[in-house]
Amino acid sequence: MSLFEDFGLRQEILRAIGDMGFEQPTPIQEQTIPFLLGDGGDLVALAQTGTGKTAGFGLPILEKINLNENSIQALVLCPTRELCMQITSDMQKFSQYVPGFRILAVYGGASIQPQIQALKKGVHMVVATPGRAMDLLNRRLLKVQSVKWLVMDEADEMLSMGFKDDLDAILADTPKTKQTLLFSATMAGEIKEISRKYMTNPVEISVGKKNAGAENVSHEYYMVQAKDRYNALKRIVDIYPNIYGIIFCRTRIETQDVADKLMGEGYNADVLHGDLSQAQRDFVMSRFRQKHVQLLVATDVAARGLDVNDLTHIINYNLPDELELYIHRSGRTGRAGKMGISIAIIHTREHSRLEQLERILKKKFTRKPVPNGREICEKQLFNLIDKVEQVEVNDAEIEQYLPDIFKRLSWTDHDDLIKRFVSVEFNRFLSFYENARDLNADIHEPKRGSVRDDGTKKRKPSWTLFYINLGTKFNLNPASLIGLINDVTGTKEIRIGKIDLQKNFSFFEADSAYEKDILESLNGAQWGGVRVVAEKKMPKPLTKR
Repeated sequence: MSLFEDFGLRQEILRAIGDMGFEQPTPIQEQTIPFLLGDGGDLVALAQTGTGKTAGFGLPILEKINLNENSIQALVLCPTRELCMQITSDMQKFSQYVPGFRILAVYGGASIQPQIQALKKGVHMVVATPGRAMDLLNRRLLKVQSVKWLVMDEADEMLSMGFKDDLDAILADTPKTKQTLLFSATMAGEIKEISRKYMTNPVEISVGKKNAGAENVSHEYYMVQAKDRYNALKRIVDIYPNIYGIIFCRTRIETQDVADKLMGEGYNADVLHGDLSQAQRDFVMSRFRQKHVQLLVATDVAARGLDVNDLTHIINYNLPDELELYIHRSGRTGRAGKMGISIAIIHTREHSRLEQLERILKKKFTRKPVPNGREICEKQLFNLIDKVEQVEVNDAEIEQYLPDIFKRLSWTDHDDLIKRFVSVEFNRFLSFYENARDLNADIHEPKRGSVRDDGTKKRKPSWTLFYINLGTKFNLNPASLIGLINDVTGTKEIRIGKIDLQKNFSFFEADSAYEKDILESLNGAQWGGVRVVAEKKMPKPLTKR
């Protein structure tokens, strides 16, 4: 394997990366650094997050940049404030012994005035989110006419966040002679379009297979009924006492609900979604990075650009609507040569989506049984014993209390004392999981509403009447209402009866066997920017279908 010294980087850079503990380049660095140090052209690099992409493009740019030229020579675009700050921080570390190098991070959610002042003084590299970059371009303060290197980091994330128009505008304003470097985890169609439109015969470098997950991540799934999803999540967390991970949910409402439940039951968790202010977001992320928070419950949008090391687990509370997003989720663990586990909690009607995901990843998922109460209690017990064995005893501080402690416990013998000590923590798990039922579901179980066990006759449904806070005012019609129910429940097998559409609300009948699934799935879903509210109503005649 190569060493950084083999690339011919200047001593100031080698000294800085040596201070950071870098010795050997990662696979993506091993391919991109010599390419960019040479006379290579445009580059499309496919690699997961956490593989060392910043050094892959940052070190050669730092080597070749003209420090005597007081203009923006490198522009790095990335999807989020967090990633923007992370790239800037890394570049500052790489350049700590390179006198005169100036870099600026520009992003939304912060005052624009200090950023404007720094631009006026002059910088060599700008790391920006697309929205703030466009704002500064429109003010004619971000001058990109001298850009020699344009880097798009996590380009697929930027496109999925809706920045395509901004990217088009920024790219069109930069010189045609620049070297364009596009880094992405997936080779999505829009990535190909950008490479065709704005890049000249780009060389493609791929670390691992296209659209594949990180090699150090194992993929597991637990199959449960939809109503048991939260209880399964708790058991998974309990079976891994030292878990440090992110739980991904689909919507902000679900994210907040799951986080509130976990925190309310004493789990060391917090929440990250788009309704938080930037100050709240920064506070949560600071606590999570310092491991003061063990579990972060997040939406995909809120978690984009997060760069957190040592995550042991990613838990998909739901599979993402766009299955390619699973690659980004799972790639947040298993970094820097460490192993990670990506878990999906699915219900019986999602097995086909899991098979799709296996084809995208080109990897098989291992089905794991939802832990039972005995397994969890045993795991927690021995985790407690491990903590006791490893705890540091501060003799000087505790010495003064020992006589009274020994006196109060003198009536116990050795064995009884150990039992009582262990039970202090252990009893709550024993109590909670006593008579805990089996949560595992079987994909081959007969579907409700199909046929009788003897296969002779289809069950005739009984009907439940539902209210929903959507009507014709929201462009709802019978077909779109049925489609909404199918989408949120994940099945097309629910029989829908009569439908009564009003202007601001509607009523519909549905198979009573799916009553709980419908209510749990519809409430909190989104329709045209409106949060859906659904309720069970007393039966009454309906006039329309």
